[in-house]
Amino acid sequence: MNLNISKNWHQRHRESLNYGGRIADMVAKGMGSWRFIIIQTIFVIAWMGLNMVAYVKHWDAYPFILLNLVFSTQAAYAAPIIMMAQNRQSERDRLQAQDDYNTNKEAKIEIEALAAKLNAIEVEKLDKILKILEEMK
Repeated sequence: MNLNISKNWHQRHRESLNYGGRIADMVAKGMGSWRFIIIQTIFVIAWMGLNMVAYVKHWDAYPFILLNLVFSTQAAYAAPIIMMAQNRQSERDRLQAQDDYNTNKEAKIEIEALAAKLNAIEVEKLDKILKILEEMK
């Protein structure tokens, strides 16, 4: 018995992911959230605020070159990780589409079988009606 048939497309895809794939999906999910945007906004405001009002030492004075470097580094790593997650999303979509196609094929076969059975029942009823009419003559 093939146990893979009883699993849906999502379970099959989830089991096929390696460690790097799961991490990329988690990073992309985290970076694509309001929580991340809010935390990053607070971080930037705090960074700029502390550098603007610092009395003793500005570790990253205006125009915030170090902050730009941090964002550039973040973007350099985020872009390929997000692309990996998008590639996996495409694979998930392909698996789901294939599963939907297989389900539709099975449903079509069942509908055709039901239509044939209903047709046979209809023909049988018509034959009985004709037989009754002939007996009435």
